[in-house]
Amino acid sequence: MTRRAKLQAYFLRAAVFAAISLTLLALVFIIGYILYKGVPYLTPELFSPTYTSENVSLLPAMINTLIMTAMSLVIAVPLGVFSAIYLVEYAGRGNKLVNIVRTTTETLSGIPSIVYGLFGYLLFVIFLGWGYSIIAGAATLAIMILPLIMRTTEEALKSVSDSFREGSFGLGAGKLRTVFKIVLPSAVPGILSGIVLAVGRIVGETAALIYTAGTVAQIPNGLSSSGRTLSIHMYALWKEGFNANQSYATAVVLLVIVIGLNAVSSFIAKKISKS
Repeated sequence: MTRRAKLQAYFLRAAVFAAISLTLLALVFIIGYILYKGVPYLTPELFSPTYTSENVSLLPAMINTLIMTAMSLVIAVPLGVFSAIYLVEYAGRGNKLVNIVRTTTETLSGIPSIVYGLFGYLLFVIFLGWGYSIIAGAATLAIMILPLIMRTTEEALKSVSDSFREGSFGLGAGKLRTVFKIVLPSAVPGILSGIVLAVGRIVGETAALIYTAGTVAQIPNGLSSSGRTLSIHMYALWKEGFNANQSYATAVVLLVIVIGLNAVSSFIAKKISKS
């Protein structure tokens, strides 16, 4: 190896380590700052089932967040996964429809969330008459995360070796059995990674939900009731200016929920991969 090649390799190695160090430093600083500002204000009163002006409880918002996340995934995951299966396994190579769908999903992924919020407001709140409700917010979020789930699932299916498919066909298995018994289980870790990213976008969303789900700080009586999520709760407390410390405490709870969901999904992916 020449001296110039050694210098280039050293420079690239140093650049990689610098990028990793800066990323980890930023992550540690953000998490540490949130914990430092929020943990002292995590009191039992914050987990009261009722929100009042004297006690800005985050429990209703936490329940709304879990409901919103579950409903959005129930709508978006089957549509996204089955759409990706069709694009990868059933649509012919060079199909114009596939190219159109991929271009559309990539375009939708870059649309600002407030645009989705306005769309959901016009379609679900006004046109369909759902009003500010949990179901309107969940439907809007499902449309928002659908391109992400489709693209990650598609890439996960493509990463499965063709030898798996050929071996299954050689043993006499049909297309449907091969897809659901061989290909899909092998792609589950990648699919779960996309779902985790979708969950992160759901729990951190504010603009789209303000226009569709509303900001009522109570546990909803049903799917047609309005309710705020943790991110909206945190934004509302900060905007009011009287409960900024409780806003940091809400951020701590939100951070714990996201980390917990990531840990659970990673555990499930490892179990499926081993099996």
